[in-house]
Amino acid sequence: MSLRERLIKETMPPGGAPSARGGGAAEEPGVNRQQVFQEMKSRLHRAIINRMDLKKLGQLDPEQLHSEVARLAEDLLHVESTPLSTIERERLVEEVRHELFGLGPLEPLLADPTVCDILINSPSQIYVERAGRLERSDVTFKDNEHLMRVIERIVSSVGRRIDESSPMVDARLKDGSRVNAIIPPLALDGPVMSIRRFAADPLRIDMLIEKGALTRDIAEMFRMCVHARLNVLISGGTGAGKTTLLNALSAYIPEDQRIVTIEDSAELQLQQPHVVRLETRPPNIEGKGEITQRDLVRNALRMRPDRIVIGEVRGGEAIDMLQAMNTGHDGSLTTIHANTPRDALARVETMIQMTGMRLSEKAMRSQIASAIDLVIQVARLSDGTRRVTSISEITGMEGDVITMQEIFLFERRGVDKEGKVVGQFKATGVRPRFAERLKQYGMQLPRVFFE
Repeated sequence: MSLRERLIKETMPPGGAPSARGGGAAEEPGVNRQQVFQEMKSRLHRAIINRMDLKKLGQLDPEQLHSEVARLAEDLLHVESTPLSTIERERLVEEVRHELFGLGPLEPLLADPTVCDILINSPSQIYVERAGRLERSDVTFKDNEHLMRVIERIVSSVGRRIDESSPMVDARLKDGSRVNAIIPPLALDGPVMSIRRFAADPLRIDMLIEKGALTRDIAEMFRMCVHARLNVLISGGTGAGKTTLLNALSAYIPEDQRIVTIEDSAELQLQQPHVVRLETRPPNIEGKGEITQRDLVRNALRMRPDRIVIGEVRGGEAIDMLQAMNTGHDGSLTTIHANTPRDALARVETMIQMTGMRLSEKAMRSQIASAIDLVIQVARLSDGTRRVTSISEITGMEGDVITMQEIFLFERRGVDKEGKVVGQFKATGVRPRFAERLKQYGMQLPRVFFE
């Protein structure tokens, strides 16, 4: 018995192979060809599922399975009366394979390395970001139900759910890309989904230098700071490149150290061999069983970590993170949403207050000043490029105020004729106090860095 015969169910309808048409396949005058194509794809998809024994799918080699599904689709296309060119037939078969084994219309976008973000406002309105610029894509879904099926496939693959009782969800794809979906009744016009993509091979510091995100001198200083176990807070707005820089900096952590990562939705791609990855869990349908980042930070302290890396601090875990930094778990890295280094510290204060702890302002700021050593500000500029815009050292307290000094900054000078931001990285001339700590680890900051 051939592989195809094994895949096809034994209970076939009378009269031989079923038609993929289901009626009405011929293109009528005035009917949009794209709509006819989508309907034909939907019929072909249903016909293949009806003919295949789904129980045997998991027993087959993926390449064999994809090849046989393609041949089965070709067989079913022979009974269609709609005239299709060779290119259209190949496209139709490929899209049916994506519907069966992938994420449908999104597969071509996910296979395109130039696409950074995929923003789905409706089945027919999909935008993508390339090189920092948004543009409308010609990719479409058939309808809201089609889009909803893809959302459910993504969400269920990571053990989460989305329905009317839980209409918002954060999930991730196999490559680590972040997915957010929101559906009715919260989304008034139908399901909405956004995908923040992360490259399978994350950007390294050398690549960031080539792209102009920072200079080689700054990268060398970062390497020393990570080796010397300084606590680093990366601050920036949405899409500014915080996680990308966090990934790049984590590459400087020595391979013989135990790293525990804590995230809401796992995105970090650390390359060291000794990494323990933890992820939060939302409440179940009864509203129980939620595991927050704060719970994971507390648990991580019992796991004998050399470094704790928090994908993004955004709530009550801030106080536990600061206490960890102050009690021997130095060398920690995390990110925070803020527009300036000073705003980042103010946000940490707000997060501490969210825990309900009754600490005075001076006590909170004292905790922050003694825990965090370096604040790196990143931003997405008007031309779509991401850059490190400021590097500030926390030097201590003066009265009730946290004192900071800026070491490097990106000085903007305007834009050129093509709309590209013109500027340069500039040292402020301040020699950082942590230079003494670097000396203890056998590293010397060249004086030329700060001239």
